[in-house]
Amino acid sequence: MNCRLYLIPTLLGDGDYLRSIPRYNLQLIDSIRTFVVENEKSARKFIKTILPEKKQSELSIRILNKYTSEEELQELSKLFEHQQSIGILSEAGLPAVADQGARLVRVAHLKGVRVIPLVGPSSILLALMASGMNGQQFKFHGYLPIDKSERKSAIQLLETESRKNGSTQIFMETPYRNNQLLEDLIKYCRPDTHLCVAANLTLEDERVISQTVRQWTQKKADFHKKPAIFLLNAE
Repeated sequence: MNCRLYLIPTLLGDGDYLRSIPRYNLQLIDSIRTFVVENEKSARKFIKTILPEKKQSELSIRILNKYTSEEELQELSKLFEHQQSIGILSEAGLPAVADQGARLVRVAHLKGVRVIPLVGPSSILLALMASGMNGQQFKFHGYLPIDKSERKSAIQLLETESRKNGSTQIFMETPYRNNQLLEDLIKYCRPDTHLCVAANLTLEDERVISQTVRQWTQKKADFHKKPAIFLLNAE
């Protein structure tokens, strides 16, 4: 097929897009008319931010999110029958990484469509880079349980796994519950376990703190409503 599927990274916040998006990406996005996105409003805002002259009325926006059924996914796959490029946009960061876009990427491969990932910001990898933790072996868990008892068990399991093989455990939380998660981590982890919180990555008020749980108990930090990645490494 001549159709190509481009995986287009988006911004991690409302900062200067030139810090995160290469000029090559801008040229490709400007040439694409059909986009598969998680949320139309935020996708249009992103395109308007980086390419203000691009005509929004000419864009064809299709939705792929956690509510998309298999039947709807197959309908989206019909886009590959056209001889044109298609772009996938996630809500923040990299498409198909902790993102529903992976479902369409899988279909593209099955249909022989060329899949092309573009360079851009990944909060998971940026946090790992800045943490000083084991970058040779790591695991991303997404969100931890909300239930207190289940969360305690999950945290202790992650710490045990990390201590067993030295791997870095990476996870996240809804921004307005960041402080509660941090409190639980300090409460349930051993004092010598290393804990990193990387918040507002790529933005002007970016903040990365990586230290032992013992040190966290001696220093208060507020990450309320700030997009953050949490990393744990027990050696």
